[in-house]
Amino acid sequence: MNSPGQAPRAYTGFDRMPIGGEWRAGGSESVAADTNPYTGEVLTEIPLASTGDVDRAYRAARGAQAEWAARLPGERTEVFLRAIRILDERRREFVEWLIAEAGAVRFRAEFEVDLVRGVLAEAASFPSRVAGRILPSTIPGKENRVYRQPVGVVAVISPWNFPLQLSNRSVAPALAVGNGVVLKPAGDTPVTGGLLLAKLYEEAGLPPGLLNVVVGKSSEIGDAVVTHDIPQVISFTGSTPVGENIARKAPLKRCALELGGNGPLVVLDDADLDGAVDAAVFGSYVHQGQVCMATNRVIVDARVHDSFVDRFAERVRGLRPGDPTDTGTQIGPIVNGSQFSQVREKISRAVDDGAQLVVGGDPLGPTGLVLPPHLLVGTNRVATAAEEVFGPVGTVVRADDERHALQLANDTEYGLSSAVYTGDVERGVRFAQQVRAGMTHVNDTTINDDPNTAFGGEKASGLGRFGGDWAIEEFTTDHWISVQYTPRTLPLG
Repeated sequence: MNSPGQAPRAYTGFDRMPIGGEWRAGGSESVAADTNPYTGEVLTEIPLASTGDVDRAYRAARGAQAEWAARLPGERTEVFLRAIRILDERRREFVEWLIAEAGAVRFRAEFEVDLVRGVLAEAASFPSRVAGRILPSTIPGKENRVYRQPVGVVAVISPWNFPLQLSNRSVAPALAVGNGVVLKPAGDTPVTGGLLLAKLYEEAGLPPGLLNVVVGKSSEIGDAVVTHDIPQVISFTGSTPVGENIARKAPLKRCALELGGNGPLVVLDDADLDGAVDAAVFGSYVHQGQVCMATNRVIVDARVHDSFVDRFAERVRGLRPGDPTDTGTQIGPIVNGSQFSQVREKISRAVDDGAQLVVGGDPLGPTGLVLPPHLLVGTNRVATAAEEVFGPVGTVVRADDERHALQLANDTEYGLSSAVYTGDVERGVRFAQQVRAGMTHVNDTTINDDPNTAFGGEKASGLGRFGGDWAIEEFTTDHWISVQYTPRTLPLG
């Protein structure tokens, strides 16, 4: 027991994963080293899950789900309220893990923990918000009832960039409305993306077997996670090609997919340029640009383009790359060598295609994975504008006028988040309504995430919505039950 005011003892045992209420080593022959992307330090080594582990996890989730769904709403709510209290007590521990494993700088790690807390608070209300309907019938004496029920078991596959939040964003609502869950976190962030979250729920009193975590190679267990016959919903956050592959392999399952993005921030001719620069700097460079909602392109009206670029470049040059444990650091490491190489290759191709490199720099840090912020000016066709970069790179694109800016903003296969800056709010709203995206923010950055609203994308950016009532709909199903109160005369009777 901890003394009053004493920090709780840190969680341990991250060389195991929770399957069927027991923390156990994975059954495959592979062992993965989980490393710190800045220092290269091995944080833990995990014997990885096998396809047999995936099957056990799903069967355990199904076995625990019915009793959990039958609990009174207040009982399920209390688990989430306890989880919030525990998260508050362990806030520093969660922040340190995000810095060490995900390469998050300190303020970014704090931001992610706040997001997780918000999702827990929203999910705590879900058990009492699941509601059915009573509908009239064209048949005399009949009543139609539509009950909203949990789907049963949900598969959650989460990415490495905001691992704790993007896992919990699906895990919390799925559990809250009465489902069991099998979570597969990304290989780069198995602790913050899954194991740490499981420890939190376990301490909060979630019944054993309800939340199972399988840490394994996608090449070995990915198909088993997606095609297993037990899960009815697959919630995936990640790249568009992987999401499309999941949809092909599980055509009869409901897929909630949050995929790639190419977020435009449009600066109109009447915008507050200082405010727009603030939004662009945050949107392009927070967490090294490794955010699905990142400002990939800043589309600026020609009348203010040069002034904007000058101000933007000055701010970017002042950003501080380095050690994410240092409170002054603003740009930390890219998550791994492969991702680092992809980012540099896109910068190189953009320059080869005529983009001007306004701000750049050489790699830093013990592992060489800290890429200083880069800023380019080019067309909508250069690689860093046409493709999702997922690195600390911003590209400014000149627009002739408002109509041209809208054309440029929509000239992408993606449609996740977007933003527009203008001195006239209603002009901004009219512009936003014409953007082909799931989310558009007026006089703000492209990076916004409230737990009670409709988060999601259009086009190649995904299917479905996360958050609030939309999350309840994603993780429940309707069951029509009719009651015939008076005898009914049937044609063949």
